[in-house]
Amino acid sequence: MSFSLIQKVNDEQKKNAVVDARSGDTVRVHQKIKEGNKERIQVFEGVVIRTDNKQQHTSRITVRKVASGVGVEKSFLLHSPLVEKVEIVRRAKVRRNFLSYLRNRSGKSARLTTVNFDREAVNDVSDPEAEAEAERIKEEAKKAAEEKAAEKAAEEAELKAKQDAVEAAHKENE
Repeated sequence: MSFSLIQKVNDEQKKNAVVDARSGDTVRVHQKIKEGNKERIQVFEGVVIRTDNKQQHTSRITVRKVASGVGVEKSFLLHSPLVEKVEIVRRAKVRRNFLSYLRNRSGKSARLTTVNFDREAVNDVSDPEAEAEAERIKEEAKKAAEEKAAEKAAEEAELKAKQDAVEAAHKENE
C-alpha cells in the first residue's frame, strides 16, 4: 500500500474543524453514549492534562476531573464521530504539554493560573465550505420536495378530473 493512499483515507476520517485544546485548558466534552437502542449526549468537564498528535487524525486529549473525591481521567479522540463537540471553558498558563504532576495534587495546590481569552472565537469551529455545502444540500432537498409536491398536485388534479367524469357518466345513466 502506498503512503498517499493511507494518507487519503486518514484525511477522509478527519473532521473539518476541531477546537484547538491545549494542556491546562478546562474543557467540556460532549460525547455520544449509546445504551441499547437509545443514544444520548454525556458531558465530561475537566482539565486537559495531555494532548497527543495534534495535526493527525488520531489527535487525542486526556481530560482529568475529580468526581466524589476520586480522580477520573478520560481520553478522547478529537476526530471520533462519538465526540460531538469540545468546548473550552477556561484557559490556563502552563509551561508543559503533559501535566502529570496534577495527579499528586488536590485542593488549592492543583489550581492553575487563568489566562483571559476570547471564548467565542476559540470555540467557533464553523467551516465556511462545509456550511456552503450544507446550504446547497438544503436547497436541493427543498427543490426535490417542491417537485414532489407539484407531481402530487398534478396527480390529484388528474384523479379529480376522472372522478368528475365518472360522476357525470352516472348522472347521464340515471
